[in-house]
Amino acid sequence: MSDNNPILSGSAQSVAAYQDAIEQSSQAVIDWLKQPEMYQGKTVDQLRERIQLNFTSEGLGNQAAIARAVEYFLKDSLSVHHAQCVAHLHCPSLVISQAAEVLINATNQSMDSWDQSPSATIIEVKLIQWLREQVGYSAGDAGVFTSGGTQSNLMGLMLARDAFFARQGHSVQLQGLTGDLSKIKVFCSESAHFSVQKNMALMGLGYQSVTQVKTDAFSRMDLADLKAKLAQAKAKGEQVMAIVATAGTTDAGAIDPLAEITTLAAQENIWVHVDAAWGGALLLSEKYRYYLNGLECADSVTLDFHKQFFQTISCGAFLLKDVRHFELMRYQAAYLNSDFDEEQGVPNLVSKSLQTTRRFDALKLWMGLEALGKKQYAEIIDNGVTLSQEVAEYVSAQPHLELVMQPQLASVLFRFRPESSDSTFVALLNQRIGDVLLASGSANVGVTEADGITCLKMTLLNPTVCLEDVKILLASVKDTAEILLNAEFQS
Repeated sequence: MSDNNPILSGSAQSVAAYQDAIEQSSQAVIDWLKQPEMYQGKTVDQLRERIQLNFTSEGLGNQAAIARAVEYFLKDSLSVHHAQCVAHLHCPSLVISQAAEVLINATNQSMDSWDQSPSATIIEVKLIQWLREQVGYSAGDAGVFTSGGTQSNLMGLMLARDAFFARQGHSVQLQGLTGDLSKIKVFCSESAHFSVQKNMALMGLGYQSVTQVKTDAFSRMDLADLKAKLAQAKAKGEQVMAIVATAGTTDAGAIDPLAEITTLAAQENIWVHVDAAWGGALLLSEKYRYYLNGLECADSVTLDFHKQFFQTISCGAFLLKDVRHFELMRYQAAYLNSDFDEEQGVPNLVSKSLQTTRRFDALKLWMGLEALGKKQYAEIIDNGVTLSQEVAEYVSAQPHLELVMQPQLASVLFRFRPESSDSTFVALLNQRIGDVLLASGSANVGVTEADGITCLKMTLLNPTVCLEDVKILLASVKDTAEILLNAEFQS
């Protein structure tokens, strides 16, 4: 090995190299944050041509490698903190979350066993206990931090499946799946996250196991259709393994009627998993917490903190109402979670996780709560919901814009509405508006569908954005539409 040891350690040489690398990277980020453009506007083909690997036998050294990363990655990155970046559930991050990442990365703790992450393990356990209190669960630590919603949803569905079979005296963990699997169903709304289907396929039950329940005018699960489909399933000899309710659908931000769904499921002895990856942020809300009434009755819950909790990616959690169900997935290995450790009460979190090696992402939420406090956290969460209502009112008053659905969380669905009755033309126009704005680097507006209508979407997570910023964006939408319409008429 060369004299310039590249490993982070306590030696003077390593500490100096670390400080130099961090300072160079930090300065590059500061310069990037100051650039006015949301995006430099390069296309897929341009990026493919521009980005080339350059691995040499001797290496470039830290300084040159960082400089290349700045040139080919950082400068061409999307500025998610920009006021005109509103396409997705992709939040700007808290400054304290960035600081937490420095500590997480430098210490490189692994959350699978206590002896690899002593203080980190205790902090995560205590955070899980606190999160359970916010949901309304009983005291306990049944939960674990995850990479995000898809993984948390997989855990909820997997434990629901295994609990379903356990009630019939069969252990999936020991014996695998058995019986006529085509008769096992999971219910979710038409607007539920795609990870329901994806995870059911991963678990060997396939897309066919998912029954989609109709939604109402606000994309919420329709209770009458849920009851009808439950009755139909029973008549056909099918067994409902779980109902997945959503608290914050991706586009509309819809929250299913949680109290009614959990009450109905309890009568039928059906597991309820609530995907609150987005809407779970309202646990800290001072104005809108009641939207989540009934969440405390769910058997398991998904939370994401890299959405409206403003943490860096990735940071999520899975909460389990009854700790006994973790036994359905626990596996003991002498080198991680031995019987001796169990007897001594050593908390080896691998017993609760689908992952083995896992980052200490819980630190970000802990530091965020400590730095901001609950009141300021509530204010920045509530800001997006309130702003979306103000934006909807403004959109409704504009002759060239049409509000597609009243907002429920921090999402506004709308479209540019020209004087045309051709629905295909209007849909294509709105798609092209979104494409042109991103290509120009000036704005990133989502394009989606709601009740068969192609529309534009603003996800207003950024607490620094105000109505005036959104008016500028909507003016850009209008100007872009008029340019496209003029080009259409001239061609």
